[in-house]
Amino acid sequence: MTNSANHSWTHAGHGLPASEPSLNTTAIATGLQLPAGFAAIAGDPELGPAITNNLARVEKKLRQAIANSDPLADATSRHLVEAGGKRIRPLLTLLCAHLGDASLPAVVQAAVVVELTHLATLYHDDVMDSAPFRRGAPTAHEVWGNSVAVLTGDLIFARASILVSELGSRALGIQARTFERLCLGQLHETVGPRPDEDPVEHYLSVIADKTGSLVAASGQLGAIFAGADEAYEGVLVEYGEKVGVAFQLADDVIDVTGVKVKSGKSPGTDLREGVPTLPVLLLRNAAAQGDQSAVELLTLIDGDLSSDEALAEAVAGLREHPVTAASWVVARAWSDEAIAALAPLPEGVVKDSLTSFARAVVDRAS
Repeated sequence: MTNSANHSWTHAGHGLPASEPSLNTTAIATGLQLPAGFAAIAGDPELGPAITNNLARVEKKLRQAIANSDPLADATSRHLVEAGGKRIRPLLTLLCAHLGDASLPAVVQAAVVVELTHLATLYHDDVMDSAPFRRGAPTAHEVWGNSVAVLTGDLIFARASILVSELGSRALGIQARTFERLCLGQLHETVGPRPDEDPVEHYLSVIADKTGSLVAASGQLGAIFAGADEAYEGVLVEYGEKVGVAFQLADDVIDVTGVKVKSGKSPGTDLREGVPTLPVLLLRNAAAQGDQSAVELLTLIDGDLSSDEALAEAVAGLREHPVTAASWVVARAWSDEAIAALAPLPEGVVKDSLTSFARAVVDRAS
């Protein structure tokens, strides 16, 4: 029998690898760039540095949270963290905390929890979607295989659960209910709508669960752990749900408009993978109502899109069809509703930034 003391890793895996680098928060903060829509934060002499410094602390704690003394677990867990990302969810947590006392240490931990939860779902999503790339790097399942990728997602979620348990039962309940919705959203997307269910309504429900739920939890946790007025929590939940849906709907349209440079997403990815998105769902409705151009385009989309030429033709056809403009209208309606939900919040940089972000998510292609 091998003596466990001879191993360089612990069975629980909570130790740090021997080569763990020193992470300087100031250096991290210097290299941070806020996503589109948050210019008001950067321009505020007090809020700007506070948010940037806390984002740097989140980045440092993310790396500490996923560090593992088991070499394989450490490498697979670091894979997506080190690939980067906009960190929108923790940014919303930190921003909404400024409705109360954002200096409280639990705020940063809550921000780490929401990003870890998000990262965990990405490992699972990429396996289910057979996605070859994420954030410009090969996906974990492409490097280590499906089983390792799924288990890495589970491991990261376990780390998020450890951290959220330290925040208390209320935070644990919010995270658990959010993760339940994330799983149900993925399940419902996988099995599709029931025969008696409207496909568009089904899809909106799916993205509310898969995207809106965690965005909503992000703002809510920020308010809770900053001790903000309890009345703001419901506002932030409603805002988060709606802006999350708007964000995903915009992604749907970006996929068929060819805006690769701005979005970082290859045009037609969803079409090739057969992922149901709003433009295609509206196209099916148009075809069912006798639109001959929709019928002809669907024949192309439902055909073999394995070649780049066929995919480009499908993307071009869908981009020019009226359903794409109609999809933008729907996305912007959700953005407008998100902004309207913010009415009870006090005027100031927090409200202005949340408003700007809601506009920015549907203006990424303009």
